[in-house]
Amino acid sequence: MADILQQAIPYDVTAPKPLPGVAPLGGESWLHLDEAYRGQLARKAALLATRRADVLALDAAASDAACELLEMTVAELVEKHGFSSHAGQVAACDGHQVALDFSDPLATLSRLVQEDVCILQKRGDEHVLTGALLCFPASWTLAEKFMQPLVRIHRPVDSYDANVAKRVQRLFDGVRVGRPVWRFNALRYADAELYHPKTENAPREVEDIEERYLRSEKQIIMRLPKTQAVVFVIHTYIVAL
Repeated sequence: MADILQQAIPYDVTAPKPLPGVAPLGGESWLHLDEAYRGQLARKAALLATRRADVLALDAAASDAACELLEMTVAELVEKHGFSSHAGQVAACDGHQVALDFSDPLATLSRLVQEDVCILQKRGDEHVLTGALLCFPASWTLAEKFMQPLVRIHRPVDSYDANVAKRVQRLFDGVRVGRPVWRFNALRYADAELYHPKTENAPREVEDIEERYLRSEKQIIMRLPKTQAVVFVIHTYIVAL
């Protein structure tokens, strides 16, 4: 598991904020490549090969948004992370090559970035999860949340009450193109496994003194300029305690 671990988390996880706890991302890139890049991409490849239906879902109505996200990701990687793109091929900073397949955009993303991504589109009064690449869930499952609105997605989070739900929906309504915001969480686990699904009927129990790893997700919320979908970008850090 050593190749999926980071040496440190690049922000202070000891100062969590009340939900939704967001701050402007500023000029920082919304993608991060760190020392776990190769190991985490290899874990994604294994999950997609063996349990694709568990980690990837895309509604037909979200296909354009997923393709737009892939285009934006490639542009961000080329501009800020030393990648190159030519004739439908992307050369990563570590030398591996990825063919751009816009018929399978989320799987293509899995071969380029460590981040998981969730696509949410406004349906009625709420944003609905219409697409996701979720290889590294922190104690939830994609099958239970896919095509569900924000309030239903956050079941059974105790702190996600009606007041928080309204604030989060206002956040998703108000996030502007080119003005992403970010937040983080922090959880302790007994193991370093990245794929950590839990169902609503069998939620994660509080770990005991055997907790040996600190897991934190840097979560970025941004709006796509063309489709106007909101994307929830998740970079997972795991460090040994």
